[in-house]
Amino acid sequence: MEITKQVHLLEGTKGSYSYLVTGQEPVLVDTSMPGRAKRIIEALAHLGMQPTDIAHIVLTHQDVDHIGNAKGLKQISGARLWAPKEEVPYIHGAKKGQGIRRLINGLIKVDRPQVDRMLEEGQYIGELEVIPAPGHTEGHVCLRVGDVLLAGDLVTTRKGKLKSSPGFLTKDKHALAKSIRSVGQLKFDWICPAHGDPVQRGSLWETLLP
Repeated sequence: MEITKQVHLLEGTKGSYSYLVTGQEPVLVDTSMPGRAKRIIEALAHLGMQPTDIAHIVLTHQDVDHIGNAKGLKQISGARLWAPKEEVPYIHGAKKGQGIRRLINGLIKVDRPQVDRMLEEGQYIGELEVIPAPGHTEGHVCLRVGDVLLAGDLVTTRKGKLKSSPGFLTKDKHALAKSIRSVGQLKFDWICPAHGDPVQRGSLWETLLP
């Protein structure tokens, strides 16, 4: 699904979407649930691309439905793997998630990748701007390119409505609320979450504010 000429939702990753951002340095944002590498490669082929065309893979945070195919896709593509500093110990498996995350990690097995580089606020990966948005997890980030916000798990959508990350999956509700306020001050037209279909912003962001 084409969001803009530069941003594409990879259809085979429904449930935990991955996005492709094209340009001089193509970027794959998140890698969906384990076992979906073939779907992602097929989606790339549909866009006329091969895995080796990917320059960067960016993980918005640690959850298994985002890092699920990062190891395999990194090996196939040769892409550089990026993630937020705070998330890396969890991605590598050096630290265990707490509460529901510990349970999920026990139920869903994932081949843990090795992160090459740490993301920093204001940094650009290809043409993507890194925007810290903690709350869902400690180091969660969003990414922005042009008029598109790749929201990770900061927000979700359902039936055209926008909602914040579910409370039972939120590490710090105060930080999440702060992130929603700060990200909402930025300019973007499209909101592309991992969970739920992309929507045009309109006045939807204001529905999240107290």
